[in-house]
Amino acid sequence: MNEPKLVIRGRRVALPDGIRAATVRIDAGAIESVDNYDAELGETKVIDAGDCVVMSGIVDTHVHVNEPGRADWEGFESATRAAAAGGVTTIVDMPLNSIPATTTIAALREKIAAARGKCVVDVGFWGGVVPGNEDQLEPLLEAGALGFKAFLVPSGVAEFEAIGDAELGRAMERLARRAVLLVHAEHEPALTAIEGRSRQPYDEYLASRPPVCEERAIERMIDLSRATACRVHIVHLASGTAIDAIRAAKQEGIPLTVETCPHYLMVAADEIEDGDTAWKCAPPIREIVHREALWGGLADGTIDLVASDHSPCPPDLKQSADGNFVTAWGGIASLELSLAVVWTAAHSRGFDVAAIAQWMCDQPARLASLDDRKGAIAVGRDADLVIWDPDRTFKVDGEKLHQRHGLTPYQGRTLHGVVEQTYVRGRCVYDNGDFAAPSGVLLEPRE
Repeated sequence: MNEPKLVIRGRRVALPDGIRAATVRIDAGAIESVDNYDAELGETKVIDAGDCVVMSGIVDTHVHVNEPGRADWEGFESATRAAAAGGVTTIVDMPLNSIPATTTIAALREKIAAARGKCVVDVGFWGGVVPGNEDQLEPLLEAGALGFKAFLVPSGVAEFEAIGDAELGRAMERLARRAVLLVHAEHEPALTAIEGRSRQPYDEYLASRPPVCEERAIERMIDLSRATACRVHIVHLASGTAIDAIRAAKQEGIPLTVETCPHYLMVAADEIEDGDTAWKCAPPIREIVHREALWGGLADGTIDLVASDHSPCPPDLKQSADGNFVTAWGGIASLELSLAVVWTAAHSRGFDVAAIAQWMCDQPARLASLDDRKGAIAVGRDADLVIWDPDRTFKVDGEKLHQRHGLTPYQGRTLHGVVEQTYVRGRCVYDNGDFAAPSGVLLEPRE
């Protein structure tokens, strides 16, 4: 249901041409006009954001909701509430770790049924490319999948197998010029097996997945994209040493995009204590030199966007065997905190709000082919907006987060950037701790 006419104005509105004072008029869930701050307001409802930032709602294209099948890890209700509280107005759900994985038409229908009526924000779905499902790719596209995800190494769950070169190449030929392929890019032969133990040093886990794992896998995907003309997106880049190859491929004209994640931008390996499995993810958080190279890649546009890779699980799976990095689940639940984490690290390096809007709103919407309706404050787009105070700070308390489980590696950290209100298609879905009833739309691509 569309909301009545509304005006939101502020002195710091993040528009495609920069940050300025502006008045945003909303009608029937869409942006009707963008006017000067002192424009005549009429009799419509007015929200004055003052000195808070008014930004397009964040589009998070890397979220593991896990429902159906593992709703005890996370579900659509809790995930979308966390999203709204973090200024995220659209999420795109990964095809794992739900059961069944979203690799068939039947599984996609089951996923849509599980999500219907539970979502506070809008939700889209990625399909999966796994061994033996080539015949499902076109039907999944026709049924609404926004694109596809593949793993080059074991995913960690039996329902979503890694895919080899031959099958991957055939799948990419089918998808060429039709859909984007998201790739978990690590090279399995370069992984090193390690023995888990209590209070395991983080350095042992880090050494088991060295930068060359990412470098070789990305080079492989560049070659396959060159050969098939399939659009490729590298998810969760952690290795700064892969950036030169990515930059060269882009300059060559290969259809390649890349994301990194808040945890790779905030933390470095030397900050992670022995046994602190809350920080376990794959690829692993690397040394400072890699973190700073990622910031350089964002600054020059080699890295296109930032997505959360929200990958939750029950605390007992994360806090496995008293700090055993081998048996602990690999993933960081950070959906609600992604804006604050990125902004805290970014503004200390001199980046402004316009950069945040580019990395977390505009570019993710383009990746998911939603940029005709999401990702920017522009006439005709959905009125998805977040009002947030970049100058306020808060201390992270996992018990107050809205994700299914409160375990977070950011516990106790002070972050900058407090979300005040979140609007989805002109409706206020989050207001200083209060939520509206679920009204999120399940998204499909448009022709």
